Amino acid sequence: MKLVIFGLTISSSWGNGHATVWRGLCRELAHLRHQVIFFEKNVSYYAAHRDFHEIPGGKLILYDAWSEALCHARRHLADADVAIVTSYCPDGIAAAEIVVASRPLKVFYDLDTPVTLERIESGHSVGYIGASGLRDFDIVLSFTGGRALSGLQSRLGARRAVALYGSVDPDVHRPVTARESYRADLSYIGTYAEDRQAMLNALFLEAARRLPERRFLIAGAQYPPAFSWLPNLFFVRHIAPPDHPALYSSSRLTLNVTRRAMAQAGYCPSGRLFEAAACGTPIVTDYWDGLESFFQPGEEILVARQTDDVLAALELSDDQLARIAGRARRRALEEHCAARRARQLEAILDCVAASEPETLAGTAEDCCLLRGEV
Repeated sequence: MKLVIFGLTISSSWGNGHATVWRGLCRELAHLRHQVIFFEKNVSYYAAHRDFHEIPGGKLILYDAWSEALCHARRHLADADVAIVTSYCPDGIAAAEIVVASRPLKVFYDLDTPVTLERIESGHSVGYIGASGLRDFDIVLSFTGGRALSGLQSRLGARRAVALYGSVDPDVHRPVTARESYRADLSYIGTYAEDRQAMLNALFLEAARRLPERRFLIAGAQYPPAFSWLPNLFFVRHIAPPDHPALYSSSRLTLNVTRRAMAQAGYCPSGRLFEAAACGTPIVTDYWDGLESFFQPGEEILVARQTDDVLAALELSDDQLARIAGRARRRALEEHCAARRARQLEAILDCVAASEPETLAGTAEDCCLLRGEV
């Protein structure tokens, strides 16, 4: 298959969670003998932090203005099998117009479903979805499962909505030698977001205040100067994906904090969960509905609802943490790797192309089960 994708970014991992997922997925699609053409607007903040330049077996097309991209997009759509528009695509509405008018299978992939639905329900516009909603696409894929799928149908008119969760690239995320500069008793990787600051305060900053003898490390973009810095809290502004394993492997424990809209929606695993697990690092996370579908609390992952839960996790022995991390790593490599997601995407597209809507019961697993792949 030839897939043409109009997305936010694959070339820069700075300040977004889309790029690393697409990199692993595109490589695995190439292994399955599919070709990916990825259109990305060449914006200054991603260009300044570009850390990826070539799609294996495919093509990355950077453009400065949609008018510049239009002729190339039409040419590639003319012989494509699948066309995908993603959430937060800067020219998502314009891209959707030419995709809907073209021959290929039409797909919208929302990597930010809870945010999309939250804006719609609050009466705000969504810059990457036009007035017709999602009704003109053959299928809508979602990073988030559960009740968010019915929300895409009832609020935005999606005819079919199926969860295709994030994934991890084991070629990038794996245990490596620790680095002293990244050493931490507890680490956290994440772009600054006001809507998760209260939870970050409780599960990370307050823990650091109570344990001044422990070392805490936070990495991410867009943190304001007024952020609450502490003597035992160390900051790294941006860590490129190739360096994530070193940070995770230097952490005794790492924290995941979910954005408010995602936590409220449930079934919303962050790519950071899968990355840390694949690196063999024990994880403590806030709780959201559906967590058990991805990692078993207490066995493969630790859950924290308040500061004391994080303190208790830090008191576990190295052997206890290693057992939890080992189970999570096995689960991530078996169920949440990029190769698995690529096969699931392939199965979904085959189901839709064969006009088999009855096979799409809400998750990628349903199509794979029908094809005997899981």
